[in-house]
Amino acid sequence: MKKAKSQYEIFREKVKIVLYGTNTILGRMFDLVLLGLILLSVLLIMLDTVEGISSKYHDQLLICEWVITVFFTIEYVLRIISIQKPVKYIFSFYGIIDLLAVLPMYLSIFFPGASILSIVRALRFLRLFKILHIPQINHQSLQLKEAIHASKEKIMVFIYFVLISTVIIGTIMYLVEGKESGFTSIPMGIYWTIVTLTTVGYGDISPQTPLGQFIAACVMILGYGIIAVPTGIVTAEFAKSSLKGSFVGTKKTCRKCQSQVHFDNAKYCYECGTELPNN
Repeated sequence: MKKAKSQYEIFREKVKIVLYGTNTILGRMFDLVLLGLILLSVLLIMLDTVEGISSKYHDQLLICEWVITVFFTIEYVLRIISIQKPVKYIFSFYGIIDLLAVLPMYLSIFFPGASILSIVRALRFLRLFKILHIPQINHQSLQLKEAIHASKEKIMVFIYFVLISTVIIGTIMYLVEGKESGFTSIPMGIYWTIVTLTTVGYGDISPQTPLGQFIAACVMILGYGIIAVPTGIVTAEFAKSSLKGSFVGTKKTCRKCQSQVHFDNAKYCYECGTELPNN
């Protein structure tokens, strides 16, 4: 005989339907309310930093922020107790964001000013894609995620090369310009190099000697290439991911790299260039 469910189990099931059931009426209503509160919370935090508004309505804004924080706290606890594997949710991407959304207000009790960090609640808007269930958006976001993951090693190698370059260029600028031009140390030279490479150019430190200005010009030109490289890497992987999605049902396999992603009429492997067998 099937054991009757306890009141607690029934409560958990109902809560789960509301919190995780995006296809149910109650679930969608809750998600819309949640998104509205997130937007309201972000606006309240921003308004509290406006001097004219904060001086008049700081207490009211703080009360509203605490009400929203308590709501988010209850929601976070309910999400944990309503699922079978709470640890999986706690350490998931959305679980960490939900925790970060409530922590700053409680930390502000001990560290005044920490409440401003509640702006991280804006990250909860990422749930919008999960709520909408639009296949095109979900597919594109998955492809972008795969492209970034596939580019990880290449980007890490590139960043490593850039870091080494900034140390060398910063040291050269320290030797060429010296303290008279504001390059008081190698770390200061590295700081100037990073600012120049990223094409930010604060102008707080600038080379004065002809040789230093020539090096600076080269670094500025190099900066445009450095910005383009990571973008090109991710774009190439994204295009490759899209390309793989279009080769469904093909049977040609490369003898060398074992890649199976080819057009039926392809003669050469797009990965390594090896001639493909005729199937």
